[in-house]
Amino acid sequence: MKVAIAQINSFIGDFAGNREKIRTWTEKAQSQQADIVLFPELAVCGYPPMDLLDQDCFVEKNIQVIHNLQRILPRNIACGVGFVGRSSYSLGKSLVNTYGIILDGKLVFEQIKTLLPTYDVFDEARNFESAREWNVFEYKGERIGVAICEDVWRETDIPGTQYVHDPVKELFDQGVSLLCVPSASPYVAEKLSVRYNLARRIGARGNAALAYVNAVGANDSIIFDGRSFAILPAGRNLLFHGAAFNEDMFMFDTAGGTDEPSTAAVAWEDVTAEHELDAVEEALIMGIRDYMAKCGFTCAHLGLSGGIDSALVAYLAVKAAGQDKTVCFSMPSRFSSQGSKDDAAELAARLGCRYVSLPIEPVFTSFLDALEPVFGKKPFDSTEENLQARIRGTLLMAYANKFSSILLATGNKSELAMGYCTLYGDTNGALCPIGDLFKTEVFALCRRINEKAVKQEGNIIIPEAILTKPPSAELRPNQKDQDSLPPYETLDEILRLYLFDNLSKEEIADKGWDAGLAEQIIKTVARAEFKRRQAPPVLKVSKRAFGMGRRMPIARDIYEAL
Repeated sequence: MKVAIAQINSFIGDFAGNREKIRTWTEKAQSQQADIVLFPELAVCGYPPMDLLDQDCFVEKNIQVIHNLQRILPRNIACGVGFVGRSSYSLGKSLVNTYGIILDGKLVFEQIKTLLPTYDVFDEARNFESAREWNVFEYKGERIGVAICEDVWRETDIPGTQYVHDPVKELFDQGVSLLCVPSASPYVAEKLSVRYNLARRIGARGNAALAYVNAVGANDSIIFDGRSFAILPAGRNLLFHGAAFNEDMFMFDTAGGTDEPSTAAVAWEDVTAEHELDAVEEALIMGIRDYMAKCGFTCAHLGLSGGIDSALVAYLAVKAAGQDKTVCFSMPSRFSSQGSKDDAAELAARLGCRYVSLPIEPVFTSFLDALEPVFGKKPFDSTEENLQARIRGTLLMAYANKFSSILLATGNKSELAMGYCTLYGDTNGALCPIGDLFKTEVFALCRRINEKAVKQEGNIIIPEAILTKPPSAELRPNQKDQDSLPPYETLDEILRLYLFDNLSKEEIADKGWDAGLAEQIIKTVARAEFKRRQAPPVLKVSKRAFGMGRRMPIARDIYEAL
């Protein structure tokens, strides 16, 4: 049987647009003599629909798309598509995460998702009821079973998660020869090899072919990388995977073999640190591009300080929106060094985007004059530092309002963790593209960008001075980040242990780090929760991002929380 895997970029709630994508790609699959075409999980409504599922009209429109597809899809080809169904069970939630197969105008098969994740960014048990039976679809000599996304992840060790049912076992016990895995599996750095190994183990266990079809595109903070793939029983080898971070379709035959691939794929065993950095770059670019398109923005802007964080965001913005749709603002104050101003101008010139200098000194002076009767003779401190950041944030938001442009915040994960940012200042913006990258990762990605630019064009993009000068907010004379923070190499390693592995200060100390420093960092992270709650969404590229992936109370005893 000839199978087409179509990874598409569904737009949440755009039922007409999603329907047309399904129709168009099905017609393309039929033109290539496919017997069945498979689309991702919840392709009809987009993933994750979250509390839109509370609105009955949303659910009903999604079901209407299925009825419409029954009428408009071409005959003589089966089409597998994910949608929200209404539960037929007498008890439990009223909705189910369903995968249906449409053939010759009829919905001939349905499978409900069994395992409903509630960790990280997921909260499916809030809205859906689990499957209580597992069915097989017989078609073209194959016994086809469907395990929707999390249904296959039971095989992995997910902290704090234990599932009662094993839907894959239930299907293999019925002699499934082709296991379809429609998914909306978010991108996380280094996740590709985890998916491959999981699929190989499952395919070997059931001696069955496996078709993994993953969503692509970005919805809010969550990025879907596509990279769908197929594995045949013989040899358990990856046949081919779809494009990374782009819509794509490829074909394979369950009898063996694959059509000429449309995209070159790197075998997972050959993925290097450089490949991972390239994937992070692609993910962030697509994340910005989709956020803009799906929220109705056509142009972007940001404050360009001459530092490494804003340099990276400017590069990503130009790649996502284009040179003519990106504006970088230099907003120097009395504390801005000439080197930083020159570095910002040089970077903007290399990127080819519009560059505007908007000095804040006159506004800063007027604010100080206005506050003098209140402040009196109190010395200069973080109040005046934050005031500069808030002036910049106000000017950038004014541009956003006047020109309907999206403001991109430039904070990184290390700064967000430690609260080293100013509310209503540098946290202003509709999206924080690098808010899930530690500072050390920002440096690594910038170096990788320059390395590729030298190979492709003969010149670096990000000026060397930006990469080598000590990071500084330049809000007071001779300020350096390390005046307020531990060295980033140390800070980031301790943050990884705390944020990713949930280690206590004692456990971090057992790994060789200073216990007092670990305690200081953990307390500071807790104190800064109120800032992160008010910051713009970040693009998730790690296994645990701030926002949806890490939900913490603001008011809590930070000492007991250690």
